[in-house]
This record gives sequence, structure tokens and C-alpha cells, in this order.
Amino acid sequence: MRAVFAVAVLAFAACTNAESTGLNEAPPNTDFGPAFEGQTRAPEAESGFDLEVAEVAVGLSHPWAIAILPDGRLLISERSGRLRLVDHVGAVSAPVEGLPPVDARDQGGLLDVALSPNFASDRLVYWSYAEPRGGENNGTSVARGRLSEDATRIEAATVIFRQTPDWRSTGHYGGALAFDRDGRLFIALGERQRSRPRRLAQDVSTLLGKVVRIEADGAVAADNPFVGQNGARGEIWSYGHRNPQGAAIHPETGALWTIEHGPQGGDELNIAAPGRNYGWPIISYGEEYGGEPIGQGLAVREGMEQPVYYWDPVIAPGDMIFYQGDLFPWRGDLLIAGLRSRALVRLRLDGARVVGEERFDLGARVRDVEQAADGALWVVTDEDDGRLLRLTPRR
Repeated sequence: MRAVFAVAVLAFAACTNAESTGLNEAPPNTDFGPAFEGQTRAPEAESGFDLEVAEVAVGLSHPWAIAILPDGRLLISERSGRLRLVDHVGAVSAPVEGLPPVDARDQGGLLDVALSPNFASDRLVYWSYAEPRGGENNGTSVARGRLSEDATRIEAATVIFRQTPDWRSTGHYGGALAFDRDGRLFIALGERQRSRPRRLAQDVSTLLGKVVRIEADGAVAADNPFVGQNGARGEIWSYGHRNPQGAAIHPETGALWTIEHGPQGGDELNIAAPGRNYGWPIISYGEEYGGEPIGQGLAVREGMEQPVYYWDPVIAPGDMIFYQGDLFPWRGDLLIAGLRSRALVRLRLDGARVVGEERFDLGARVRDVEQAADGALWVVTDEDDGRLLRLTPRR
């Protein structure tokens, strides 16, 4: 790791600009009209400054998520199955030991990582991953374990949740994790991409295409909306999701917001409310990759929730945060990692409505964004030679 450390320290001094690029005005894939004003293509919101981009660490293999330790060091997951620790000057550790095997084919691997709300006392780390289940079957699972005092290994790793049924697929794992104010864990789950399992996003007897909510030890949360209903899984919070890879708790309302990949068009930002149906694959603002309609070609249906906002063409969203710092004049705005857009995407909010959008071109697939204690932003890029970037305003 000595060579990686040297490169990272030198790279920290290398800064470039990321300009506010304006919005993608490419024509949409579909001719759906929005269900309400501002549901898509919000006016451009201009911050009036560029971003200063400092390359802090390099050599990460398709990094997926960042978790910030209380001392400011970063845990970063690599999709290949490794968890790394990056210190204040960009030194990248050897892989943290003690994690279970992952199925790293295609979209699979080690996914999100989150710290226990009580990490300062219990040192518990949670992670989602594509778990091999025998043969070519797999599924999204969540495990937890204690980070050793020297941060070199995970102790007593235990699987606390398994998505079922297993499936022979290498796509649409979802995987986003978010703890609510009561310390319960939300897990966003994909519908496994193929035509047969994606229909199960509407079936509450399965865990495909769902957001689930569990206790920190994996037990079903007793006040979940489907607890006690015959034929329904008690873990389920909401259903009808496609491939949600971002989740965040609103700092004022405590509501869970999720963001998910649409098909060709139709990426969605949702407020995931208990017991609600978000429509996939019955309704969508996108179309099949070959241009055919999704189902009956509907974007609205009674009894199914509308997204707060959607994109067509897509941005291919990673994770997201509500900005709560003072370094940028963005308090309360939603910041989104854009894979296809290769940008940091900012949504200006007025309550639960999007009133402006801005994009900062970072020149690479952006997988995750997190806020540092000083209000700066940490970003990782989804590349073979993935990078950790620190973003600050350049005025």
C-alpha cells in the first residue's frame, strides 16, 4: 500500500475546477406529460460559482459508498468485495478483514456501508452486498459487525437480513441503507432486473422491489404497515420500486426519500411512505430499452404514488444526501451522485417540491456523495481506477 499512499498524498495537492454545466436539454425518450408542475425539468438553479475538486485518493476499484467515522476517516466500499479505510491525508489501507464473500459479477458486489447510530460506543458497521446463495443464485443481504479498535478487521460479522426469493440475476440489487431517527434501518431493494422477478415488485409476499424497515438487530419493526397481514412480509415499508440505490432521511420531517433507476427514461425521486405502492412495473415515466412501452404504457394509475421528480433522459442516480453544512449556500438542498450524467446533481427544494436543478460536471461516473464535518463534500467515482474527491466552492 506504500505506493498508493504516495500517489494519494501527491494527488491531494492537484485541484481542478468543476463547472456548473447547465441542464441536459436532450429530447425525452417518451412523450409523457408531468402529473404536476415541476415534476420534471425544473428551471436551472445557478449557484454562481464553480467547484474546486481536490483528488485525495486514487486506485480504488469501483468504489460504491462512503461512511465517515467520528474522527473524520472514511470507510469506502469497493464493489469487488473490499472495504478500505482512507485517512486524513489520503492514505488507503489494506482491505479490512472479516467480511463475507460477495457475488461481484456485473452490478453485484459490496454495496452500501453505514455506521450504527451508536457507533461511538458499539463500533458497529452495516453493509449491503450481493450474497452468493448457491449455484448462480444470489440476493441482496445486509450484515453487521464490529470494527476493531485498530480498524483493520470486522469482528463477529453476522447477516441480519436476506432478500427473498433468491434469483439467478446479476442486476438490480438496490442496496441503499439509511437509519431513521429511532435507530431503525431502511433497506432499499431492487427487483432483480429480469422480466419475471420484476413483476414481483407488486407482490407483498416477496422482498423484490421493496423498501424494508427492520430493527438494528434485524428483527421486523413492530409498527411496519404490513405486520400481521396474511400473505405479506412484515419487513416491507413500501413497494413497487425498480432499482433504488439512494436513500436519505429528511433532516426536518424525518421522512425517507429514495431515488431509483428508471428504464430508458424515468429515474425517480420518491418520498417512501408506509404501505404505499410506487407503481413499478405497472406505471413508469420511461420505456423499455428497445423503445417498447412499459406494460400498458401508463405513467399514472389510481392507487399508485407519483414521484416527487423524474428525469428523462436519465441521470442514473447513485446515493444522495440533504446538505446541512454552511460551506455551500445549499442548506436543505438535495445533492445526488450522477452516474450517467457524470455529475454532482443539486436539486433546490421548496418543501417536498423541486424548484430548481443544477449539475456540476465531474468528468466521471459519480457513485456516492457525503458531507464532511466542515461542510465540504466527499465524492467517489465509479471507475476501475476510482477516485476519492473533496469538493469545495471556488468563488
